[in-house]
Amino acid sequence: MLVAASGLAREALAVLRAHKLYDVIGILDDASALSDKSIDGVPIVGTTEAVIDYPDAQLLVCAGKGLVREKIVARLDALGVSQHRYGVLIHPSVDVPEGCHVGAGSIILRGVALTTAVDIGAHVVVMPNAVLTHDCVLQDYATLCAGSVLGGAVVVGRGAYLGMNSAVREGALIGAGAIL
Repeated sequence: MLVAASGLAREALAVLRAHKLYDVIGILDDASALSDKSIDGVPIVGTTEAVIDYPDAQLLVCAGKGLVREKIVARLDALGVSQHRYGVLIHPSVDVPEGCHVGAGSIILRGVALTTAVDIGAHVVVMPNAVLTHDCVLQDYATLCAGSVLGGAVVVGRGAYLGMNSAVREGALIGAGAIL
């Protein structure tokens, strides 16, 4: 089940369908204007409160901005959703080497390169063709847009947003909530 009817939800849905990774049973979104609509043929089945009607569904929060993802996860937590319910979406083209970690609820799209000892937190989104070199850390809710490149040992803070084609030198610290 996808949470947040967004462009990211459409991208995630395309990967899930093309590679037959999961069956998407519906989308949850709090925008009342979207009730009884669908996104690429998948029905919007209710608001986040409707999650209680789907106790066995895995969830992917698909809001494009990390701080919005964090607020949605907080609402879901208040409804009793535990961390084990969050799936992970890693495009099949992405190699996750031994020693790398991808946290619950994270979405890693086509062509992302992880070299070694990369730690990706929970509910992180990495868009196509980003490069994360050795010892990089992406804290929870971070977003790396398409083409972002991180030199070695870069730390991207909680909820930080790195725009398209961002390039960050080795050893840099991008603060929590920063926009680059």
